[in-house]
Amino acid sequence: MRNSYKSPLEGRYASKEMLYLFSEDKKFTTWRKLWVTLAETEKELGLNITDEQIAELKQYQNDVNYEVAQEWESKVRHDVMAHVHAYGEQATSAMPIIHLGATSCYVGDNTDLIIMHEALELIRVKVLNVISSLAKFADEYKELPTLGFTHFQAAQLTTVGKRATLWIQELMMDVEEIEEILASKKLRGVKGTTGTQATFMTLFDNDYDKVRKLDNLVAQKLGYDDVYPVTGQTYSRKFDSRVVNVLSQVAQSAYKFSNDMRLLQHLKELEEPFEKNQIGSSAMAYKRNPMRSERMSSLARFVISQPTNTAVTASTQWFERTLDDSANKRLTVAESFLALDAVLETYLNVVSGIVVYPKVIEARIQSELPFMATEVILMEGVKRGGDRQELHEKVRVLSMEAGANVKVEGKHNDLIERIIADGTFNMTKEELEDILDAKKFIGASSMQVEMYLKEVVNPVLEANKAVLGRTGEVRV
Repeated sequence: MRNSYKSPLEGRYASKEMLYLFSEDKKFTTWRKLWVTLAETEKELGLNITDEQIAELKQYQNDVNYEVAQEWESKVRHDVMAHVHAYGEQATSAMPIIHLGATSCYVGDNTDLIIMHEALELIRVKVLNVISSLAKFADEYKELPTLGFTHFQAAQLTTVGKRATLWIQELMMDVEEIEEILASKKLRGVKGTTGTQATFMTLFDNDYDKVRKLDNLVAQKLGYDDVYPVTGQTYSRKFDSRVVNVLSQVAQSAYKFSNDMRLLQHLKELEEPFEKNQIGSSAMAYKRNPMRSERMSSLARFVISQPTNTAVTASTQWFERTLDDSANKRLTVAESFLALDAVLETYLNVVSGIVVYPKVIEARIQSELPFMATEVILMEGVKRGGDRQELHEKVRVLSMEAGANVKVEGKHNDLIERIIADGTFNMTKEELEDILDAKKFIGASSMQVEMYLKEVVNPVLEANKAVLGRTGEVRV
């Protein structure tokens, strides 16, 4: 439809995989799967439900009659009951036992949990793929010196690969957080209207062992080892807050990378992929704007803003539940996942095609390195018989002159030429150039990269090698 709002997350950004997880088909076929599982388990535990009823439920489990459900909802103003009636019009023999003993949150909350867990797993896989690509990049450029920055002012040298390990490390922290959530995943289970299981106690003649077994068996059949031991009508909305918090953390890591890339592209040291026919500006045809990194920043900022929303929702739920979470939750949770998915798709795309410009990097180093090397030059001069105090003053004066040559005259850093011309240091041009070898100023950068990849990153990638090999898609 061209005359109605359409979310850009659907039309421009998110992947088909993530869009499916938050689709109507995923939601409502999962509702039906939950109804089938409940009926099967109730039958196993002795309720009067027939094999024919269950077979008919299974027949229509993935054949949702949306138009009928919509008609019912317009009448009853209740989405769950609308779908109960729609399902019952297909599976007519099972109509009397659909949703038996359950409350709306049996299908709604359990489905939300299932979808969030699957979506978190997809996020985990994509983060691991970004880490894998960055690890290859870090290893390739572990020895390439580059100017380090603190406060975006020239600092000591590092290497291009070492800088990449800083990006990797933040993502590794995010993977740990995601895996902690997934390792403790639970369903709401079968808890009834206010979480007391009162209806199921009635159905099973106050046999609490059977009621508890129903709760656990339904979860096990759905692939879960555990359920929340106590709930109100809903599972605690603190879980949503916890999930959106970890999405925000991933977004923070991606935002850091995208900002660094934007700055490095401005410096012309690194560049994100730029396609043959891509236009950077409608006015300035020469421009190569960092569109992908800017998209990452923009969408990441949206995700980072969402934890406040889920925190407020979690903290304002009244007693066993209130419905002011529902409409908000439909937006906040889904769109946080979809937006972060788009960020990671773009991240993958950028990392797989970063262009490095070593000559530009080297030129920037040489514009700053003479100043950084002055202490080494001073010590060498003393070793050759010079007076430390006299040489220190020479370095200070010559550095000021060279700095003025750069900042006032707009010329290159000629400190080394000035030192040679002065003659006080008793050093040849070749000796000074040897001192100015950039690789002598990177410390343990390359060894740190090797250590970090070998000891920390590669074991994680090896354990997850079955899910690696993805590339990111930038749709428009």
